[in-house]
Amino acid sequence: MDMQKISSQVDSSLLAEVRQIAAKEGRQFQGVLDEALRDFLAKKQGGRPRPHVMTAFGESMAQYDGLYHKLAQ
Repeated sequence: MDMQKISSQVDSSLLAEVRQIAAKEGRQFQGVLDEALRDFLAKKQGGRPRPHVMTAFGESMAQYDGLYHKLAQ
C-alpha cells in the first residue's frame, strides 16, 4: 500500500473521539482514520459493493447456482 502524508485541520473534539476509539480498540490512529475514509467513500459511491464482495458473490453463484434455484422454489 502506497502511503502519503497529509496535513489538514480537524475539530479537536472529533479528533479526540477518534483517538479514543483507536485506544479502546487497541488500534493505531492511522488505521481508524483509514477505515473512516473508506466508509465515507463507500457512502458517497452510492453503496456500491466493493469489488472483492462482488468477486465472492460471483464465485458463490458459479458454485451453488443449482442449489440457489432449488431454494428459491
